[in-house]
Amino acid sequence: VDVGSWVFWQAPANAKALAAPVWQDVTTVMDIGIILGALLAAGLAGRFAPSLKIPLPSLIAAVLGGLLLGYGSRLAYGCNIGAYFSGIASGSVHGWLWLIAAYCGNVVGVRLRPLFFAGERPATALSGC
Repeated sequence: VDVGSWVFWQAPANAKALAAPVWQDVTTVMDIGIILGALLAAGLAGRFAPSLKIPLPSLIAAVLGGLLLGYGSRLAYGCNIGAYFSGIASGSVHGWLWLIAAYCGNVVGVRLRPLFFAGERPATALSGC
């Protein structure tokens, strides 16, 4: 797919970013660093155990969650730092609206969770304790 023909990539700054090598994009390098750091931390802790045995409901939940997060970040023009924290710190109403929308989304997500994880206990950060 030639994404260079999309309207988004026609803007001069976006076209320049698309033409540049991946390692020249600060966000991409940071994301790769986060992933490698997490892999290293898991390996050093003896917890690195990748598995492709992903239950279908978990896979569906992950895909839907990822799509909703991506769509939401485009609507909000940023993530929790840019749209939420900076908005509230600057006294902008949009930060408080972001908080309300995030809270409502979390309530809906928690209530839908049993549909995706019925019969299995989802992993949590404290599951090893």
